[in-house]
Amino acid sequence: MTNVTPFPGQGGRTGQVGFDRLELQRIMDLYGRMVSAGHWRDYAMDMGREAAVFSAFRRSAERPEYRIEKRPALRHRQGMWALVGEGGQILRRGQELHNVLAPVERKLLRIVND
Repeated sequence: MTNVTPFPGQGGRTGQVGFDRLELQRIMDLYGRMVSAGHWRDYAMDMGREAAVFSAFRRSAERPEYRIEKRPALRHRQGMWALVGEGGQILRRGQELHNVLAPVERKLLRIVND
């Protein structure tokens, strides 16, 4: 009973990048508001060694409309957060998540007439 068997694949996951609770809460809050506005219908998350990616889809069979990427290796250069558009172009990059999400949050603003 003293033999410890390591879980398969556990050795390679020590350097995995992920979202912390506050980051994920901010992203999921935006996702929920976009779903209720009718813009998004599905999402996917990918956690790898170099980046953590949150992808938001209009429909699940399409390419993601936006990808929110966290790359800690770029923290001191361009900023670890990036907002990537549907075609793969980087729409915004920065150090703070709320600044990177600003273009998406602007889509939720509506002008109300009296």
